[in-house]
Amino acid sequence: MVSGAAIVLLIGLLGMVYQATQLPPPNLDDDSSSPTDSSSSRIRLSDGRYLAYRETGVPKDKAKHRIIIVHGFGSSKDMNFLAPQELIDELGVYLLQYDRAGYGESDPNPKRSLKSEALDIEELADKLQIGSKFHVIGVSMGSYATWSCLNYIPNRLAGVAMIAPVINYQWPSLPKSLIRGDYRRKIICLSLFLAKYCPMLLHWWVSQKWLPSNSVIEKNPAFFNNRDIDILKIIPGFPMLTKDKLKEQVVFDTLRGDWMVAFGKWDFDPLNLTNPFPQKTSSVHIWQGYEDKVVPSEIQRFVSAKLPWIHYHEVPDGGHLIVHYSGLCEAILKALLLGEENISYRPRSET
Repeated sequence: MVSGAAIVLLIGLLGMVYQATQLPPPNLDDDSSSPTDSSSSRIRLSDGRYLAYRETGVPKDKAKHRIIIVHGFGSSKDMNFLAPQELIDELGVYLLQYDRAGYGESDPNPKRSLKSEALDIEELADKLQIGSKFHVIGVSMGSYATWSCLNYIPNRLAGVAMIAPVINYQWPSLPKSLIRGDYRRKIICLSLFLAKYCPMLLHWWVSQKWLPSNSVIEKNPAFFNNRDIDILKIIPGFPMLTKDKLKEQVVFDTLRGDWMVAFGKWDFDPLNLTNPFPQKTSSVHIWQGYEDKVVPSEIQRFVSAKLPWIHYHEVPDGGHLIVHYSGLCEAILKALLLGEENISYRPRSET
């Protein structure tokens, strides 16, 4: 039997930051660069799908650094990356944010995979001509696309940062002793089983009126620490965790497909990756909240220790929403682009 707390946690994980809109199918006959009914800039991929994007920072032709930001499970290209404008101008940073397949104004990808996420990023960069190399920053679940870039297109990367990246409990190199008792692993296994074998049941389940509302999820200490809950008072929260949105088939299909790729069986083990920058021309970083209740810091520490070429940073009182914390995005850019370490984010010692 699944306890009531487990059900609440599963629904919270499924809907926590889930944000998408109903989308038309790809228009395979239109050769224009962007459909007329789209309110955002979009590029057409080689398979006919469209990706919506937005550009901020300095103009790309004047930029010293070009960064693609990959949003998380329920976010979009409109997520805030709170780096000071003065720093962006000083460093010459061009920022490219896009809606991943099925989110926002981007077309769904029924064949979504680890590799397709990396290739979408590569093709987006090529279509917009941002250069042969670029930085990638992945947030939360968007970090599985970042791991994919490290595996499939390492030659295109100028540097990488992952913010509260998700952990896949099926990675072969994770010790059983480290994950055996983790309740999150059990909930994810349950949700994967339902998503794979009982999708209609799962769709019915997550749209029922008796499930918890937005306010219950957003204030629940099972998901967020105190600092996260303070952040939720000033950001929009989780608008897609509504019964009406969860009932939309295209919304549910995007959620289900994204979840299954992120937490299903991968065709590579990230813990066996080699350093993409052996000459130390650039770097890879993980930023983690010590009090994160979605992704445990203990496992994140193991990952970074297994891959010593990754620079590990930890927010002492941080939860899962650290990307919204004041000063963090500034520290991320300085570490990624300048190699400057902020000692406030050195991992705390364990006794």
